[in-house]
Amino acid sequence: MKDLDRYLEDAINNINNDREVTKSLLEDVMILLSKNDLQHKEVGPIAAKYVETLQRSNEQLVKIAALLQKRETKEQGLTSSDKEELFDLIQGEE
Repeated sequence: MKDLDRYLEDAINNINNDREVTKSLLEDVMILLSKNDLQHKEVGPIAAKYVETLQRSNEQLVKIAALLQKRETKEQGLTSSDKEELFDLIQGEE
């Protein structure tokens, strides 16, 4: 369980770091768009990707929270499916 806790902590830290970087980049894009509406065609798809990244990180956090809640409510621990899902999450797969 110690390794799993360490991996979960690492995954959560990585998610939070990615969110901070993405938020900063999205803020830069929003500032650029507010100065020049004509660039929306070029910069809009980039902004959409940043928002998509934030949505994926939200989904990852929800999955981790659900798995942690399962672990707390079940005495027998995580199921094989839970472990596979965590492994996929840590590996960056969806």
